[in-house]
Amino acid sequence: MHRKIILWGLLLALLSVLLGAFGAHALKKMVDPDKVAIFETGVRYQFMHGLALILLALYSQQNLSFPQLQKSINRVAQFFLWGCLFFCGSLYLLTLQPLASFNYSQMVGPVTPLGGLIFMLGWASWIRLIWKHKVDK
Repeated sequence: MHRKIILWGLLLALLSVLLGAFGAHALKKMVDPDKVAIFETGVRYQFMHGLALILLALYSQQNLSFPQLQKSINRVAQFFLWGCLFFCGSLYLLTLQPLASFNYSQMVGPVTPLGGLIFMLGWASWIRLIWKHKVDK
């Protein structure tokens, strides 16, 4: 399973670089600077959690001899992926709102804190996993 987690992490990191380039060049011509800052926050959190997934996969690979950990590791990965979808995705949509023909910000706005909460659950789950898994190597 660590292979899937590392691939997701690499994909999120790649997409964040692509989105960051889009935000730095094309998006600045399309929306106000405050919207670009919102977009950049999404890119930053996406990249950060892409790297976290890569580290999680490496941790998973180091602990293959403990199969009971894999379920918890997968849960952390799912929290990070869902957090990216909800938190970063909602920020991207809110940034592009001025370009849309209808106002969807009231529907998307409440999703952002939900994504942040999901990120926090992922980090808390990882802390719990490390705390409970005490092995001297």
